[in-house]
Amino acid sequence: MNLTAKWCDESAGWKGWLVFALALSVAGCQAIGSDMSKRKDDGDGKGKKISSGRSYVEETTVAAVPTPAAAPGWDSERVWSGQDDWEPAVAVDPVNPNYVYQLTTRYTGPKACGNCRLPAIILHRSTDGGATWLPDQFLAATSKSQYDPQIEVAATGHVFAVWLDAFTPGVTFTKSLDRGATWSTGISWAGKGKKPSWDDKPWLTISRDGQHVYIGFNSSDSYVVSSHDFGVSFSAPVKTNNDTRYWFHSGGAVSPSNPMVAYFATSNYTSGNNYNGDSNVVILRTANGGTSWTEIPIDTSREVPLCAWAAGCGQGFLGTQAALAMDSAGKLMVVYNANDTPDVPEQIYYKTSTDGLTWSARVKLSVASATVNNGFPMAVAHPTAAGDFRVVWQDDRILSHTGWNTWYKRTTNGGTSWTADARISDLTSGAPYKTVNGYAFPYGDYGEIDVDSGGKNHVVWGEGASYSGPGGTWFTRGQ
Repeated sequence: MNLTAKWCDESAGWKGWLVFALALSVAGCQAIGSDMSKRKDDGDGKGKKISSGRSYVEETTVAAVPTPAAAPGWDSERVWSGQDDWEPAVAVDPVNPNYVYQLTTRYTGPKACGNCRLPAIILHRSTDGGATWLPDQFLAATSKSQYDPQIEVAATGHVFAVWLDAFTPGVTFTKSLDRGATWSTGISWAGKGKKPSWDDKPWLTISRDGQHVYIGFNSSDSYVVSSHDFGVSFSAPVKTNNDTRYWFHSGGAVSPSNPMVAYFATSNYTSGNNYNGDSNVVILRTANGGTSWTEIPIDTSREVPLCAWAAGCGQGFLGTQAALAMDSAGKLMVVYNANDTPDVPEQIYYKTSTDGLTWSARVKLSVASATVNNGFPMAVAHPTAAGDFRVVWQDDRILSHTGWNTWYKRTTNGGTSWTADARISDLTSGAPYKTVNGYAFPYGDYGEIDVDSGGKNHVVWGEGASYSGPGGTWFTRGQ
């Protein structure tokens, strides 16, 4: 992508939150509003990935239009750009499948303004069902490093997004009423004199109509905020745990029959800096709109395997996390990676529930080999077809450690039977980390899948040279 940076006028007096327009693009920026804080950004201080400062702009092939893949019904995978992109998210309009939205965390390239920093959250918008894309846009122009994007679309066409604006003000919510053209002023919860004073790793889930919005995040402890007026106002953060462990939210769902009932899929560890010992998969459930939450234990995984073969990769990266989906009848499916022996590769499992309280026995979904590393599960349910769940994850079955790929499975009967694995990371070239075996390493802690009203899947994930990178955000669509 051949982009020219244009800097915002610093003389405009940047202080506080911007009322920003998504007419901001990576080729230039407009800024509306003022009052930006000059507080010190604690940026990478709590363990966020630090940029290598490199990208593969010249070596990456960016396809503007889709081509058929070897997997029947799928497009060949495409990459956003040659910039160093990490941890993407995707959402499709549940009524009008022409509108598809993606977010990614970009570590290299132009900044939104002279006072802005990298990484920054970048928006991709499509008006033709993901076939072609409008120019990249900055989600927000702030003086902080940005991470961990999430995006959802209501049946009204309104778009909701969350990202981490450093660790203070931290988790920040915004929405668009015009399909991503402009966005509301951000709402945040952390900061000096607040509780929590910092926060991390948000996960966003909404009701189909967008009236009910739930955001889970951590400040070591688990917190949730909720809104029942379309994101105009939110509750104070509600702490959901009473232990001393480090919690992560990685999936969410709102009941289609009662939006006061909502769920988050979580995992918890000894600490955010030490991933020794067991980790737990836990479902959080509220039946009163987020006022209080109940913990439902799902499984326990033993100590996380190491990944020393990938530059920069520390213990924890391949650790347990859980995805969550709920179908139109209210059936839940949690998909997660775990192991039964410390320090060995983790496998993909799933469980189901019809009430969120009692869960089936776990069933293994990944390949039989115990030596294959599996991780980064993604799950979604068809918006109207009960029992129709789709699951994606990443593993190194083709070549241990350096031959990773992205795989897809589907069930139309609630998990009784599944389709064969489909390899959706099909290209063998196009970036320096691509070979006939796949890609060198997963790039980012998560990817995401969504499905439109016609049953077409939209999937995004990260591929890279190592944990340190560089890498890129890749995507495809199919059914």
